Amino acid sequence: MSDTDRSENQQLRTTALRDALNSGASQNARRLLQTLHPAEIAALLESTPSPERELIWNLVPAEEDGEVLLHVNDAVRSALIRHMDPAELVAATENLDLDDLADLINDLPQAVTRRLLQAMDQQERLRLEAVLSYPPESAGGLMNPEVTTVRPDVALDVVIRYLRFKAELPDQTDQLVVVDRYGHYVGVLPLQTLLVSDPDQTVAEVMDTEAEPIAVDLPARKVAQRFADRDLLSAPVVNSDGQVIGRITIDDVVDVIRDESEHSLMSQVGLDEEEDMFAPVLVSFRRRTVWLGINLITAFIASAVVGLFEATLQQVVALAVLMPIVASMGGIAGSQTQTLIIRGLAQGRLTATNSRRFINKELLLGLLNGLAWAIVTALLAYLWFGRTDLAAVIGLAMVVNLLLAATSGIGVPLLMRRLSIDPALAGHVVLTTVTDVAGFFAFLGLGSILLR
Repeated sequence: MSDTDRSENQQLRTTALRDALNSGASQNARRLLQTLHPAEIAALLESTPSPERELIWNLVPAEEDGEVLLHVNDAVRSALIRHMDPAELVAATENLDLDDLADLINDLPQAVTRRLLQAMDQQERLRLEAVLSYPPESAGGLMNPEVTTVRPDVALDVVIRYLRFKAELPDQTDQLVVVDRYGHYVGVLPLQTLLVSDPDQTVAEVMDTEAEPIAVDLPARKVAQRFADRDLLSAPVVNSDGQVIGRITIDDVVDVIRDESEHSLMSQVGLDEEEDMFAPVLVSFRRRTVWLGINLITAFIASAVVGLFEATLQQVVALAVLMPIVASMGGIAGSQTQTLIIRGLAQGRLTATNSRRFINKELLLGLLNGLAWAIVTALLAYLWFGRTDLAAVIGLAMVVNLLLAATSGIGVPLLMRRLSIDPALAGHVVLTTVTDVAGFFAFLGLGSILLR
């Protein structure tokens, strides 16, 4: 079945589920929920208003509760947890992997957390505490401490018998981690290599020593970048002493990539990636009004600049007609540069060694764009109003503003990064203010000088 067919099939099942709920056929709705993956149920809950959401949640199979809670965003998860009693929460988290439990445990009530920890054996509790001791946005926060290790001096036949004795492997296991007697990382043994090699060979003879482990303190976004660059399915995690303490799998990395993408998109308009689409009106109002207030302040700043040239605008009305063009072009050009530099910073592609070449390239591009579009806008302005002086003003203003837009697109995110502010969160507002103010000032300033 193709991805398109799967998507259409999911939509049909979701529509049938909604129809069953609307008609009051709860048993039919329960059966339909059992055909959905936990991630699909999570998406359904996030796209459903609160009263209907609670009804759906009550119909979700109990064995799926923990997985569904992992997939929904923070706001929806908190709302669902509030409606669950401690016994339900303990049951929902019993079968979760330790890394998944670590992601969820901070959202649970303290009484539930205590019951979970009391139910664990000492080894499991220590491993969970080890994961929780690392920042969530680091390799240590992503890793699963469940990892299968082997020694390099063991024959492959012994390894195969050992795996059969274990009867099961951790999920997403595509390789075994080779360690010395002290637990230090030595290499990896891909399962494919294990299966096709001579059983009499030792692990040391066939293992991969080129595969690099991931440092426990490596930021999550850099972990995701390494997985993408090297097409990894899993990777061992080591501490500062080189000892293997866990592993990261591709499913955890996909979550990081998705979260980074949603953060980048939502933060441009001042929203949290965990925003609940159906949050109460007052909650959404409090979150959004701050951002709107900031935008209002910046709009007044731009308007104040326009007010400085009120006399000029009264004399040459055409300036008011053409004024938004310059600011708009500057905003678009600056956003293009800013988006590139934010992505380069996030992915580690913009460094001290190559930043000068990037800056020079963007400034030159700003100049070329300014000259090219200055000719176009000047020609259109002349055809529209029949004034060469007005055409010259808008052409010169276009060159100035696109150069300033490129400079701002570079400078704003770098300055915000220096101040430990997320450029994706506030960079758009600052850049828009700069390009609007610069565009209005350049256009109206030149107009007051050149137009008589």
